[in-house]
Amino acid sequence: MGQLKASPGDRTAHLCIDMQRLFAAGGPWPTPWMPRVVPVIRALVVRAPERTIFTRFIPPVEPGDAAGMWRAYYEKWPKVTRSTMDLDLLRLVPELEDFAPPAHSIDKPVYSAFATGTLRTYLHEKHVDTLLVTGSETDVCVLATVLAAVDIGYRVIVVKDGLCSSSDAAHEASLHLYAQRFDVQIELAEAGEVLDSWRP
Repeated sequence: MGQLKASPGDRTAHLCIDMQRLFAAGGPWPTPWMPRVVPVIRALVVRAPERTIFTRFIPPVEPGDAAGMWRAYYEKWPKVTRSTMDLDLLRLVPELEDFAPPAHSIDKPVYSAFATGTLRTYLHEKHVDTLLVTGSETDVCVLATVLAAVDIGYRVIVVKDGLCSSSDAAHEASLHLYAQRFDVQIELAEAGEVLDSWRP
């Protein structure tokens, strides 16, 4: 069955990372491929909106509100703090926003979607054991989330054509890392293969 080891089962959820206007064209951190990735992600959301979780990256109000090296990060990016930025940039892109609800949304202040514990609690309550991962950016928030999911023990299916980044090289390096170093714990698949086999 292509690159999938087995069909995603009925305990599968689609975890879509940070598909926000913040990372779209015109935002402060644009990912140039987002327009071509959005229809792929939307097709997966349409398949099971109630089995979809959207995360949103939420910056602090001021750089001084951030902890540790995050403070230095926002001192570099002061225009991407909530006291300064257009708060509409924190919203999901228009093509996905209307799906939440029934899709669930979880906000996070750092790269990994698992950092606050909210996502893990939600997935446990929903008896999820498999994650289809899409979103932005492949080499930052997606990478941190995928590795955290591996640590917890989820079956992780990374949807290759459902990812975007601002760096071609880092995107390709991340996929190579998944394939070469985590081949037992991470599966790579195209959205078409997932849609052909996932019947939630």
